[in-house]
Amino acid sequence: MKKLYLLLVVFVASGTLWAQSGPKISFKTTEIDYGTVEKGDNGYRLIEFTNTGDAPLIISRVKSSCGCTVAEKPDKPVMPGQKGRIKVHYNTRHVGPFRKTVTIYSNAVNVPNGVVVVKIKGRVVDPEKINLDRPKPQSPVFR
Repeated sequence: MKKLYLLLVVFVASGTLWAQSGPKISFKTTEIDYGTVEKGDNGYRLIEFTNTGDAPLIISRVKSSCGCTVAEKPDKPVMPGQKGRIKVHYNTRHVGPFRKTVTIYSNAVNVPNGVVVVKIKGRVVDPEKINLDRPKPQSPVFR
């Protein structure tokens, strides 16, 4: 009985250690806030991450939630302890608020199925149009 118990403990411990090894992805933030930008401004931002694991991290694919957002994955694996970047471009010709996502597919063992979703948000304004956020002028009171 003691041997069976010892075997079970060794099996569970080795399974736990095995699950903790491999590439791991860690982000500075999983939300990119563009803030308020003008129509036609630079729509490029970087999603920065680090491989905190002990094996090469491979970003196999990045997918944006719509055609107005384009994301570029790193060409090479990110080695343990190294930082990586995913370049994101939102088309700032579309005026108004926006909320989009970039889905990152990798071989990371610390996230479910190696998938992380990064949110991007902001607002594009057209300086040539009337700013609807300004308070409306007070209308004169007629007596």
